[in-house]
Amino acid sequence: MELFHGVNIDWMGKAKYFITLSLVLLAVGWASIWMKHGLLYGIDFRGGTLVVMRFASQPPVDKIRKGLEDVGLRNTTITPISDISDPNSKNDVQISLEQSGENDSEIDASRQSVIDALHKTFPTPNGKPDFNTVTPTDLAAYLTQSNPLSLGVNAADRYTQLARALAGGRDRLGIVTNFNQLSSVDGVTPAVISSLSNQYDLGNFAPRSVESVGPRVGAQLRNQALYATLYALLGMLIYIAFRFEWVYGAAAVIAVFHDVLITLGFFSLRRYEISLTVIAALLTLVGYSMNDTIVIFDRVRENLRLMRREPFEEIVNKSINQTLSRTILTSGLTLLTVLVLYLLGGEVLRAFSFAMVAGVVVGTYSSFGIAAPIVVFWNKHYGQGKAVGAGSAAEKRATAAGR
Repeated sequence: MELFHGVNIDWMGKAKYFITLSLVLLAVGWASIWMKHGLLYGIDFRGGTLVVMRFASQPPVDKIRKGLEDVGLRNTTITPISDISDPNSKNDVQISLEQSGENDSEIDASRQSVIDALHKTFPTPNGKPDFNTVTPTDLAAYLTQSNPLSLGVNAADRYTQLARALAGGRDRLGIVTNFNQLSSVDGVTPAVISSLSNQYDLGNFAPRSVESVGPRVGAQLRNQALYATLYALLGMLIYIAFRFEWVYGAAAVIAVFHDVLITLGFFSLRRYEISLTVIAALLTLVGYSMNDTIVIFDRVRENLRLMRREPFEEIVNKSINQTLSRTILTSGLTLLTVLVLYLLGGEVLRAFSFAMVAGVVVGTYSSFGIAAPIVVFWNKHYGQGKAVGAGSAAEKRATAAGR
């Protein structure tokens, strides 16, 4: 399928505009990174604890932040989140805090410090313990003591199972706003509900999930992500240098570096966290951008055999115009997909999908706006205007032997 016929755009004549745009984007993005003292890393890379809390109503972010700061939790990031698949998630907030330890007890302590701070900020109505945050162990101990089911032998074991079932039901609901919501839990009777309502209040928040990564593991993940990106670029450079000429490989890698650097600048401007999923998106856009560049270079190689008398700059222009329909179709459809993911995918996928959106746009235009002009510039100044890269090294040897 071809959208355009007889396109004759002078892409190389407009190369200075693409380069200027790239320089502006790089300057703005990296100025933002410098002013904000670096990129914002997620707990995957910097280490820390991530607690997702669900509130009974719209969470007051400023009040939450002040409550955490009042108890000394100042290095925290509070982010409202929402998932289109869960209508109640509009009342969720993600609280990220730094952590120095790596064992389970320190992780539990970080989680409990957040809960304690929120209890001081949002106390229960009657001053009773909060059922939404009570642990299954404490719940089992209370049920065993109060014995609402009038059990005899093995009461502790039965109430331990009931406490776990109640905790599971609470987790499925997200937050309990009425004790009668627990009536569907297996083993719960009106006597159990009455006993719970006498002992506990229902606070207006509940922990949904807790994730934690130690700082040592985070540093290792950060280094491995950097090495993975560099190894991918090196492998692509070697492949393209062998398949075409080294200048083509260098141009393609420079264009990919350009894509990644601009995307990171966008992340700083939007204040999105860099996580493992974002690194996956960056590696994806590296491959996507490289593939688009190779398509253009391959058409340049074919046209070099057919248009030997034409200036190299005209050959590159014609090659880009010939692949324009393919570029628009593939990039356009990919952009629509990741754009929908960005708009409707929820907060969990927001940073990943944003990296894909920015990467597809920047990666597409860098193929003809950055990579191709580099090859043309090299040919003009160092190739004496000759058609560089008419084929791979193997093809050149075969041609020479045929003569």
